[in-house]
Amino acid sequence: MHHLLLSIPAALTLSVGLDLVLASPLGAQERHVLTGASAVIWNLAGDVRLEAGGGSDVVVEVTRGGGDGKRLDVSASGGQLKVRYPADEIVYRDGDSEGRSSTTLSVRDDGTFDGDWEGRGRRTRIRTYGDGLDAHADLRVLVPAGKRLEVNLGLGRVTVTNVDGDLRLDVHAARVRASGTKGRLAVDAGSGSVVVENGTGELDIDTGSGSSDITGFRGRSVTIDAGSGSVIARDVTVDRWSVDVGSGRVRADALATDDLRVETGSGGVELALTKVPGATDIDTGSGSVRLELPANANATVDINTGSGGISSDFPVTMEQVRRRELRGKLGEGGPMIRVSTGSGGVRLLKR
Repeated sequence: MHHLLLSIPAALTLSVGLDLVLASPLGAQERHVLTGASAVIWNLAGDVRLEAGGGSDVVVEVTRGGGDGKRLDVSASGGQLKVRYPADEIVYRDGDSEGRSSTTLSVRDDGTFDGDWEGRGRRTRIRTYGDGLDAHADLRVLVPAGKRLEVNLGLGRVTVTNVDGDLRLDVHAARVRASGTKGRLAVDAGSGSVVVENGTGELDIDTGSGSSDITGFRGRSVTIDAGSGSVIARDVTVDRWSVDVGSGRVRADALATDDLRVETGSGGVELALTKVPGATDIDTGSGSVRLELPANANATVDINTGSGGISSDFPVTMEQVRRRELRGKLGEGGPMIRVSTGSGGVRLLKR
């Protein structure tokens, strides 16, 4: 009888029913494979890069950083990767940081966390300056097409390149840049800028404070909800465009949509449209509106201003004219364009 002897390298560990972990010596890259229909990543500080991957599983390559990086506990199971930090004061000395940044979170014992530091868990502060545990984890994440992935990050950066999937990025004090994405991209940022370039599908951005910049997006919808911060868009074609800003301007050039909704508490609106939407509703509490339409536009307009003038490059067939109120038709009439400002003028211009 012959016996087959298999030699398994010490660096390779397989756990039945769990995710695959390929461990590396301290200071080298660690590789984790997250199995299942969806994957979730938790990390308090670092640079996270999402890239297109093959196969059916999410692969995460982890590189520890900082003088105390060896003290981090990285674990992967049940489709989740968690980086645990054994301290309540964490310093992420990021040379590419935009000034002095910090965020405070409520961190549970398993490494997951909430944005509200008064929530369940220990109060933990992450900063780019001062004293504390000098540690962070940089992640390179390879995402197969069609995968659902959630990334939770406290402080740092997230970069997404050419990923086709259902992505949710929940960051607290971090910049997000995405290019070439397909599918659904949802970004929830407490503070930090969001840049999206050349994507297709659905885009959902929710920021507490920070600008949103979108270029070359195509697909079903763009939805932006910002507490404060500007929204700038160029060359966007979507079925639905919805922007709600508490404080900040909204500007779009070469925008094509069938359903246009813009609301600002304070801040002007400048939109250059390549076609007349099926429905348009623009409302500013304080801020002027500048709306460019194709020269041959046919539409019905309903414009009201609390204080501010109304002007039009188009001949308007008047239906009702009052002080700071205009209702009428551009050309032969057509889809309704509603514009309302609390204070600020309204201008209709030809492209």
